Amino acid sequence: MKSKNSMKDTIICRCEDISLDEVEAAVDGGMINPEELKRFLHVGMGPCQGRTCGRLVSRIIARKTGKSVSEICNTNQRPPLVSVPVRDLLGDEDE
Repeated sequence: MKSKNSMKDTIICRCEDISLDEVEAAVDGGMINPEELKRFLHVGMGPCQGRTCGRLVSRIIARKTGKSVSEICNTNQRPPLVSVPVRDLLGDEDE
């Protein structure tokens, strides 16, 4: 089992490489809403758009603030990025 200190290094947001320690420090600093954390730390702004870390961030906020997860406002989830070939943007050559 890991010691509590090594848990602080645990990566919460893989896309943006944000650790548990960074999330907890921001919550301790008064950011108690996932949208605030998103803007401050960029947690949930990578290619997965929070699908990997969103619920985990809400659980961390709930644990640190004593609220239930259902009381924590979730972020707006958007579809992941999809590459579009330039030819699709240019349209049909005959047009």
